[in-house]
Amino acid sequence: MKKSKVEFSSHTANLALLRKCVRDFLNGYPFSEKERMFMVLGVDEACTNVIRYAYRLRDDQLISLRMEGLRKCVRMRLRDYGEKVFLQEMKGRSHDLVQPGGLGLHLIRYAFDQVDYIHKRRGTELVLTKNLE
Repeated sequence: MKKSKVEFSSHTANLALLRKCVRDFLNGYPFSEKERMFMVLGVDEACTNVIRYAYRLRDDQLISLRMEGLRKCVRMRLRDYGEKVFLQEMKGRSHDLVQPGGLGLHLIRYAFDQVDYIHKRRGTELVLTKNLE
């Protein structure tokens, strides 16, 4: 089982390094280039949402990403310690509405086979699973 963990502050300048870590972790798995790209973008979007909503744009808060290569899937566990945002409050916009923003949740759900939000006493753990086929 392949594992990796990266911790970083909630500054948006850290997102490029995060994308590289996810890309490097996914090397060697039988995903297409398109699947890899969407997974990297999905994790990036999830981190952006943490920064924007859980941390209210504070750039000095902890975000942790654990990546696990399991027998039948790859799993990304994104952990924050900010404000909880509940599923019913998360509203992606309609695909055909032409305006910026609101498509991140659609992207995350498209990139991964399973998306689970686990509310902790402090913060949230987002578990993103992509099955190996």
